[in-house]
Amino acid sequence: MGLFRKYQDSDIIDGIRKQDSRILTYLYDAYYEVIRDHLRKNSGSDDDVNDVLQETVVILYKQVTGDDFKLTTDLKGYFFGVARNVWNAQLRYRSRMTSFETEPAEPDEADDFSNGTLERIVTRSFALLRDDCRMVLNLFSEGHTYEEIARTMGLKSESYARRKKYLCKEALMEIIKTDPEYQDLGPL
Repeated sequence: MGLFRKYQDSDIIDGIRKQDSRILTYLYDAYYEVIRDHLRKNSGSDDDVNDVLQETVVILYKQVTGDDFKLTTDLKGYFFGVARNVWNAQLRYRSRMTSFETEPAEPDEADDFSNGTLERIVTRSFALLRDDCRMVLNLFSEGHTYEEIARTMGLKSESYARRKKYLCKEALMEIIKTDPEYQDLGPL
């Protein structure tokens, strides 16, 4: 029966709490097409689907491991709602970035300084990451697929490679935020 084996919502929530790889793989497999279809209808790509699924699972994990989590609807509807909110937030962010990038660019010494400073901060922060995180982020930035990353790094699955990239990206952001020079830059 495989992919279509039906788990009870309570079994899925329990599996998420235990970080059961079978349940996490089931979530990706069961909801991939629904999320993909929604994103395609709303300016998304297949690459976006993986990111949205990853972020949704992380949010769901944080919610179900919280003390006051109570599921008041079916899990599929709840999961889709979280994924839709994640996608809407990404669209809002992209919209802001697009309007920012399309403003007329005038050479500005402050921008050059800011970009050079930011590049230094990112380079310094990247060097502080664990070796495996540097490797997964390098492979991803070189355009390798999650399947290739999993194979190259000896990871158990493509889903795990996705999760690893997400966690490493988050770790990099945390290091960047603690950099004193970054804090001196103020809001970018």
